[in-house]
Amino acid sequence: MKDWFDLTSDFYSYMFQFPEKTLGMNMKMIEAAGNIIKAEQTYRVGLSKYINDFMIPYAIAVKYITHVERGKMIHAPFADSLESYAELLELNLDIAGKELAGRIEAINNFYLPELNMCFVAWLNTVFNLEGEDIFEFIARHAKTLELVTYQYHQSIQDIKSEFGFHFEKAGYIKAAETDRFDLYQVLPNDKKVKVRENGKPVLIIPPYVLGSNVLAFLPGENKSYVHSFANQGIPTYIRILKNIQTNPVVQVMTGEDDALDARFFCEQIKAKYGKPVTLNGYCQGGFSAVCDLLSGELDGLVDVLITCVSPIDGTRSKGLGQFLRDLPQRFNDLAYGTKTLPNGNQVADGDLMSWIYKIKSMDDEAPIVAFYRDLMMLKNIPDVDHQEQKSAGHPPHRRLGEKELNVSKTALAINYWLTYERNDLPMAITKMSFNSYNIPITKDGTLPVKLFDRELNLKRLKEKGIKWLICYGEKDDLVEKATALAPLDYVDAEVTMFPKGHVAMATSWSRPTSEYALHKRFENNQRGPVRYQLDLEKKYEKDS
Repeated sequence: MKDWFDLTSDFYSYMFQFPEKTLGMNMKMIEAAGNIIKAEQTYRVGLSKYINDFMIPYAIAVKYITHVERGKMIHAPFADSLESYAELLELNLDIAGKELAGRIEAINNFYLPELNMCFVAWLNTVFNLEGEDIFEFIARHAKTLELVTYQYHQSIQDIKSEFGFHFEKAGYIKAAETDRFDLYQVLPNDKKVKVRENGKPVLIIPPYVLGSNVLAFLPGENKSYVHSFANQGIPTYIRILKNIQTNPVVQVMTGEDDALDARFFCEQIKAKYGKPVTLNGYCQGGFSAVCDLLSGELDGLVDVLITCVSPIDGTRSKGLGQFLRDLPQRFNDLAYGTKTLPNGNQVADGDLMSWIYKIKSMDDEAPIVAFYRDLMMLKNIPDVDHQEQKSAGHPPHRRLGEKELNVSKTALAINYWLTYERNDLPMAITKMSFNSYNIPITKDGTLPVKLFDRELNLKRLKEKGIKWLICYGEKDDLVEKATALAPLDYVDAEVTMFPKGHVAMATSWSRPTSEYALHKRFENNQRGPVRYQLDLEKKYEKDS
């Protein structure tokens, strides 16, 4: 047992340490209170950013609907208007229900694990155990909110210099142009590779809606669809739409203009290499390529077609197609998304088009869902000191004051593309896609659009001996399998399935070391589009 002296010594030692411990605890509590206030304010700012990004297109939509309905309400019977608005209300309630379900799921996914961690942190604090205490828990939450609200969005803006095409830099050669398009040759970014002057050339047609930059996703990271071709020595060309805001000719272009410009570019490319061109369309670009070929304008110039995640028959879509079918007929009208420019030309509003894609997937794309999804992604990602990354041999992803936000460039680039790559569209081109999502291909294979007043029948490709490779995404919820593979009901084509979603071929699988790299063969002897092109080139060499 301790004697009187020892007990007295322990008592005075405790009494002397008590003020210091009390002061330390008080300071922690004051700091925690500050973090709670800061977190609450940051939460409001962050969530408002996500909501504003969603609501701005909503305000645009209300403006268009009000303008169009002023005319329709006068001429349409009142009973018909009442019925249409009742159907629209029912659709809105269904969308609201999906949004609520998605919101509850997102919040639960974030907070339920955090509540358990909060309880553990509280126990650690009360019983002075090792591990994160309640003050560190609060500080971590405040930091996560700051990352999402401020630093993450700044990082997304900063990735611009690495994302997409930068034709002002080396690596591209302007080969030709029309009033509507520029034609660029894409050179290998692998300096060891040289373009084969006797190779079979490919002309890549980007989508109007998604834009061209997604096909040169992150060239510096070896994630680029176009460079996947160029880095194999294939003569690779891409057609780039000129700025619609500053080019009235682009604003009023038609499907016929698209076909004629494609013919002009194919003539230039074939003359240079002495070989027919492979026409390769991505997403909506694939639909345009099919229409151009079926019009007859590319006869003798193109002998191979490659389409990647392309909506050939949109009526088979369970996502966007079903959404348009559920929409009351009165509101299934392009007039509700038409923007009138200062010069009087009308175009399809790009902001509204992207918003429609979010509306049809409200359970995943609602602003609160997106906000909590980003919180989930960043809550366990630490700020990594710049010098630490440098000493470890890893360049920092993004400079943010004195710290680096350690988020993958792929995530940043995808978010940049989704946020900033919104382009208005020519009305005539939009009308073609609109028809393809509302009118099915006929039983004999005729598309629901015409070019040069000619019917476009898929069986014409077989008559002309054009080879066709169709690539689709296994989990693509934008252009589903049935939508992309619709031509198989009328013509033969080779099919390749890629895992993941709509842009995986342009992102994940464009990396040459990936499992489903575009130049590889897969199970069941399926071929990526680059492998398909290389094999055709070998066949040409053997036959010549």
